[in-house]
Amino acid sequence: MVFTQFADTAFYLTEQLKKRGVQKLESVTGDNENPTGFAQRFSPHSNKKPEIINANQELRVLISTDVLSEGQNLQDAHIILNYDLPWAIIRLIQRAGRVDRIGQKATQIICYSFLPEDGIEQIINLRRRLTQRIEENAEVVGSDETFFEGDPVNITDLYNEKSGILDGEDDDTEVDLASYAYQIWKNAIDANPQLNKIIPDLPNVIYATKHNNDIPDKDGVIVYTKTADDNDVLAWIDKAGKVITQSQLAILRAAQCGPDEPALYKIENHHELVKKAIDYIKDEEVNTGGSLGKKTGTKYRVYMKLDRYVKEFDNTLFVNDQLKKAVDDIYKYTLKEFARETLSRQLKSGIDDDQLASLVISLREEDKLCIVNEDEQPNTQPQIICSLGLTNTQ
Repeated sequence: MVFTQFADTAFYLTEQLKKRGVQKLESVTGDNENPTGFAQRFSPHSNKKPEIINANQELRVLISTDVLSEGQNLQDAHIILNYDLPWAIIRLIQRAGRVDRIGQKATQIICYSFLPEDGIEQIINLRRRLTQRIEENAEVVGSDETFFEGDPVNITDLYNEKSGILDGEDDDTEVDLASYAYQIWKNAIDANPQLNKIIPDLPNVIYATKHNNDIPDKDGVIVYTKTADDNDVLAWIDKAGKVITQSQLAILRAAQCGPDEPALYKIENHHELVKKAIDYIKDEEVNTGGSLGKKTGTKYRVYMKLDRYVKEFDNTLFVNDQLKKAVDDIYKYTLKEFARETLSRQLKSGIDDDQLASLVISLREEDKLCIVNEDEQPNTQPQIICSLGLTNTQ
């Protein structure tokens, strides 16, 4: 299984390998209408597609962009090759996770990662910058994965929530939440393709009620929202208005139901509980990061990087009043949409602290950094996407 960042690279590798006689080889990118079809041909056993084997359509080598790095079963393979390295370390975890899954029969999974030639490496410092990011993550959480020879990566728990990690439950089970949610959606549209149009066309704030099969003595409401910082958040509130669990995985499982699940009448105080859930989510957004929002958000990450930078290089030519004012504005005010998108993109590309400092100064000078006028401040109320009542009353 070969992963690359770019579609052009995937096409190039496929062409060159076929010229060299490699057979049963294909490439897949986001432009393909059915990427899952390629995954099934590459991994027919784990996808339960014996007809592919019988028809001699099985692929032995598959080259893909990250379109197959989430929500796919690829565990017929046990060798992964990262032709180029993504700046987002989670991609390495996700790529390996497609192969290192239940049903894998190999005793050892091998991951190869190509690095640039020495000359290019000296120019872009790829390995140093990736290793630095790995080490920074390693200070927070721990594991024993190794992606570069001699480098302990220590980042699994950062990107893969454990079941009940916020509740202290089921600590021995790791779950890839992004893939889990994607698989729920994929299973639904595979069973009923019309949902692919029906669901997106539904209005926001829609609600329903179902029988509570997960925790019979904990009736209540599940609310799905998108926050002002564009975070997707689930909350589960009991009938007394108290939080049942903070685990997004547990909430997803509680909401699970099949197409034949009977719809029930809404519980008496459904809308009041939705309001309590919204209040809780708003408080949680503030408490998890103060004025900076969640730790995974662009605003928090930019501020923390530059705050450390200012403290380290204060009273030097690298830190001036313009930078200090920009950092102060980031803490106090909401980022403008242009700034949020620009900074997020640069963070993903691995921008260093010097360049980040110059960028925020430039954005501030052009009045593109923060919304400092109170009249222009956006609505911080979380947007209700939908809600689901859970009840034992038939």
